[in-house]
Amino acid sequence: MMRLRARLHIPRPIKRWLPSSLFGRSLLIIVLPVAVMQIAVTWAFFDAHWDTVTSRLSEGLAGDVAWAVESYKDDPSPAALDKLAERAQDSMDLSIALQKGKNLPAGKRNSLFRVVDRSLNRALSDRLDAPFWFDASGDHYPAHVDIRVKVPQGVLRIIAPRDRAFATQGHIFILWIVGATLLLTAVAILFIRNQVRAIERLADAADAFGRGIDQAAFKPHGAREVRQAAQAFLAMKARIQRHIEQRTALLASVSHDLRTPLTRLKLEIALAEPSPQLEAMARDLSEMEHMIDEYLAFARGEGGEEARQVLLRPLIESVCEGAARSGAKVELSIGDDLTAILRPNAFKRALANLIDNAAAHGETVRVSSTAAPAGGVWIFVDDDGPGIPEDRHEEAFRPFNRLDESRNQNEKGVGLGLAIARDMARGLGGELTLQRSPMGGLRAVLRLPG
Repeated sequence: MMRLRARLHIPRPIKRWLPSSLFGRSLLIIVLPVAVMQIAVTWAFFDAHWDTVTSRLSEGLAGDVAWAVESYKDDPSPAALDKLAERAQDSMDLSIALQKGKNLPAGKRNSLFRVVDRSLNRALSDRLDAPFWFDASGDHYPAHVDIRVKVPQGVLRIIAPRDRAFATQGHIFILWIVGATLLLTAVAILFIRNQVRAIERLADAADAFGRGIDQAAFKPHGAREVRQAAQAFLAMKARIQRHIEQRTALLASVSHDLRTPLTRLKLEIALAEPSPQLEAMARDLSEMEHMIDEYLAFARGEGGEEARQVLLRPLIESVCEGAARSGAKVELSIGDDLTAILRPNAFKRALANLIDNAAAHGETVRVSSTAAPAGGVWIFVDDDGPGIPEDRHEEAFRPFNRLDESRNQNEKGVGLGLAIARDMARGLGGELTLQRSPMGGLRAVLRLPG
């Protein structure tokens, strides 16, 4: 029975803006629901509770204003107005004054919360028959509401406290909501950062081990699942190290066992009478010895050597001098201050393989180096030989593979030079690629971490 698995589809434009790190995604998973909940609670508070309270307060204020206007219309004399103003001030905290001959203002100021304007306007419209105008913005009277009603003698101006028109403590609720959100976000960031740091340390330890750097101080910590992953990594690391040690010991035994009979044969040939057959046998033995050296170098890999920060120029110069003594024409162009993280002996062996490979198929070899834009170092080995077709570059890195159709036969090689060099580069977190050389032949590009 086929089991269908539902998958949430996120549009590509939205996915582009989503965080890619575990820290960002975890924070989004925790903070986003909290923020949505807080917004929903705030909306419900203002839409229901605060709006209801404001409506009730506005209705009460509108009723007092309507009472004051009707009382003034019943007796508009100055004495009655003074008595009305005194009673309104004492009983309802309203300030009442008559502006003789005045008209209502033409414009209207909106308050910060539109619900206040709507509630007060609705309440005054229900209670008053005369034209009116009000200002709840608090620009002229910060803690009051200015209400003006048209009467035959002019404009009756009533100043009321703001807390009589709406609930003035609503912003306190918002501050509590914002404060709680910030506090929860800070706590989430603290805990998520600690968990992500444990994963980052595990990733750094795995990357360092892949480049041959042993971080002995690494210890599992963090959540239970992260500690389990770290313990599994340490167990895998120990197994790999035991395998390398066993392989190194085996290779040392093989090297000793093979070299002993080869040495005896070379000694017997040296003591025998010279003849064309002996010379051919000596050449075969020399080629066998060279093949064994290449086999062991390929299988040995890093050979247990520690990676460290090294100044490149002395190492490259020594390799180039060795190639020049062997008859290769080598040109060198490298800065004095370039450094890289590498294993010196493995690097020298890999670079010697690249230079020997270039010298075997070209007349001139050029070795240059420069700092990489993204960090690290690029080392270029160019030759003026026939080169390799671009579609066969990856094939050239296969062990024991020689591209005899496109390059001259290397009588001594067994097709391991490029494989050894790439194995060294990748073991350090770098890479070895092939390109078309500006000299017309092949360019080997060795990228090393800085």
